[in-house]
Amino acid sequence: MGEHNRTSVIEFIFLGLSQDPQTQALLFFLFLLIYLLTVLGNLLIIVLIHTDPRLHTPMYFFLRNLSFADLCFSTTTVPQVLIHFLVKRKTISFVGCSTQIVVLLLVGCTECALLAVMSYDRYVAVCKPLHYSTIMTHWVCVQLAVGSWASGAFVSLVDTTFTLRLPYRGNNVINHFFCEPPALLKLASTDTYSTEMAIFAMGVIILLAPVSLILISYWNIISTVIQMQSGEGRLKVFSTCGSHLIVVVLFYGSGIFAYMRPNSKTMNEKDKMISVFYSAVTPMLNPIIYSLRNKDVKGALRRITAK
Repeated sequence: MGEHNRTSVIEFIFLGLSQDPQTQALLFFLFLLIYLLTVLGNLLIIVLIHTDPRLHTPMYFFLRNLSFADLCFSTTTVPQVLIHFLVKRKTISFVGCSTQIVVLLLVGCTECALLAVMSYDRYVAVCKPLHYSTIMTHWVCVQLAVGSWASGAFVSLVDTTFTLRLPYRGNNVINHFFCEPPALLKLASTDTYSTEMAIFAMGVIILLAPVSLILISYWNIISTVIQMQSGEGRLKVFSTCGSHLIVVVLFYGSGIFAYMRPNSKTMNEKDKMISVFYSAVTPMLNPIIYSLRNKDVKGALRRITAK
């Protein structure tokens, strides 16, 4: 046992997004801007929804959960990436790496479930407007939100357990910029087939199932809207659905690409770029696309600034 502990990896070294000092300086400012926009955008949404009674509706209840998940998601990776742009030796302890994986998967998978719940909420609002208040009661919303966080916790527990139970000896250089299972599996000193299968199965539950639900919801919304007479109403729903679908494609597409492909032994530059989308870009885009474009939120913002 002592022998195993002595040779086990106690810290990992990241290769990061770039080795070139000038590129790293440029990326530092880019990621800093992305992170500041993410924090400000999501905090603004949380504060507005909390303080304005007109925003105490199911849709904004879910958006507040989404903004909180985005804040956690971004904060788990981006500050560490920023520090690593400034230092030569980009290290993380085994415990730090494990914690990062747990939190990242918990909030990331919760977000996958929440986006599906939000699409169902919009489906009920557009396709069954007369029954909306009886279907989407406060208690139903709470259950859906708790269910989203619980499913995130479940997937995180399974993926983390399967990833961290593997032995990591000797090789501790991760060709990535943060800790996540696909990058870590490449360093395991044993066969990773069962872990890959477990991660793939979880991907079916938390990536494929929600994205199918979202596409079905939006298909029904669009079919309902096409039957509407007013061109303006049509345009409004199309612009909303269109922007939501862009985020959905970016977020789930990059997640499916990273977590549901057969595991190749090397992590290439394309894999790292794909990870940037779900770890940094979508948490910044979500508040802009889902909330800040809405007239209710703009109104709430005006009311708060007019005080």
